[in-house]
Amino acid sequence: MAVSRTVTGKHAPEQEPPVKKLAAASAIGTIIEAYDFVLYGTVAALVFDELFFPNADPLIGTLAAFATFGVGFLARPVGGVLFGHYGDKVGRKKMLVVSLLVMGVATVLIGCLPGYGSIGILAPILLVTLRLVQGLALGGEWGGAVLMVTEYAPKARRGFYGSWPQIGFAGGLLLSTVIVAILSGALSDAAFASWGWRVPFFLSALLVIVGLWIRLKIEETPAFVELEEQHKREKLPAVEVFREHPKPLLRAIGMRLSENITFYMLIVFALSYGEEELGIARDTLLIAIAICAALGLVVIPFYGRLSDRVGRRPVFLWGAVASVVLAVAFFPILQTGSTVLIVLAFVLVMNTAHDAQYAVESSYFAEMFPTRVRYSGISISSQLGGVLAGAFAPVIATALVAADGGGLTLMIVYFAVMCGISAVAAFLSPETYQRDFLGEERREEQLERRPRFVRDRERVRDTERVRG
Repeated sequence: MAVSRTVTGKHAPEQEPPVKKLAAASAIGTIIEAYDFVLYGTVAALVFDELFFPNADPLIGTLAAFATFGVGFLARPVGGVLFGHYGDKVGRKKMLVVSLLVMGVATVLIGCLPGYGSIGILAPILLVTLRLVQGLALGGEWGGAVLMVTEYAPKARRGFYGSWPQIGFAGGLLLSTVIVAILSGALSDAAFASWGWRVPFFLSALLVIVGLWIRLKIEETPAFVELEEQHKREKLPAVEVFREHPKPLLRAIGMRLSENITFYMLIVFALSYGEEELGIARDTLLIAIAICAALGLVVIPFYGRLSDRVGRRPVFLWGAVASVVLAVAFFPILQTGSTVLIVLAFVLVMNTAHDAQYAVESSYFAEMFPTRVRYSGISISSQLGGVLAGAFAPVIATALVAADGGGLTLMIVYFAVMCGISAVAAFLSPETYQRDFLGEERREEQLERRPRFVRDRERVRDTERVRG
């Protein structure tokens, strides 16, 4: 698939089909990466406590299984820095291919791991190691997938096309949940715990082959090509992000908290808590998650397109505020035990609140950073936000419930506060949806030649123009 390398301020209509192909390729690649990463969380909630920590107290075993899940997030900022560095220096495409390959190999190897009963303490050590490798790969995947689309998309449709990689995560969640639900329902508990859980991990090999075939056919984005031609690439992009762009970095980290904690509280903690503490059938919870994922395939691009019309900020802010309200309501609804109400609660939290933020953050974050450090900027901010909110959210929630004597008050407060931080970060963030990626380096260069008071005045005007 050839991508036009003509660098112009406007995209001609004939460029639209390549954008669609790029968006589809990014979505498929993200589906595969998300399948691999999310699959771990689903299986960890169901069998990893007994398989890799069999001698532990049930509570400790659950905490340990969730901790191995969270370990993957610790490697994601490292992956963000590493892949971001090379993505800003040698290109987006190369890093996408490497990240997909690394993720696929780690996932298949997890499916091959023997349990604690076979090799003792080495089993959880290898599990943690491979989870770290998964986190490293995913830390670099998201930024590249987003930029392959947002740096090529027409400005007026950047939010819509930027939401396509986010569709991939919903697709990966749907695919992994459905496969686990089918195997869990078709096999006895003993068979699923013995070998059935491994099958979805082995299937990853086929998905990775498809993903590599697609990604090897794409080319670089016009924005990066322009950067290359002007020899404007940074020597240390990650350092530049922290030194020159701390405000957008902190805003993006703060905005990431709500979306991330909402997702993992629902697909990991609620799955374990609902089955073990509330006695809700596993299939009911898995079906609720699958419905949310299926709806996300439609809802996410809707929110992305809406952000092209009204701006990124109002759409994201709506989702963050809704998350605060629904964080308080979700678990009391779960306690009713009503299948209809449980499914409704999942849909409201995931598709109403979460997806509004998730659909927009790809284009919103990309617009916060200049091309020369964009891969590093969005990767570092999104992955640091993931560590703070998603990494150990299930562990913290489980510990808070235990500390509260089985009550939910502390856990709900924790959930709501994290969502509230994102609402504040979004409120303090400027609007960006009118930003033009092409020619930005030349504009910045011209601005730097002017006196400081003129530069400051022009930047204020640019911000006001974007907001208005």
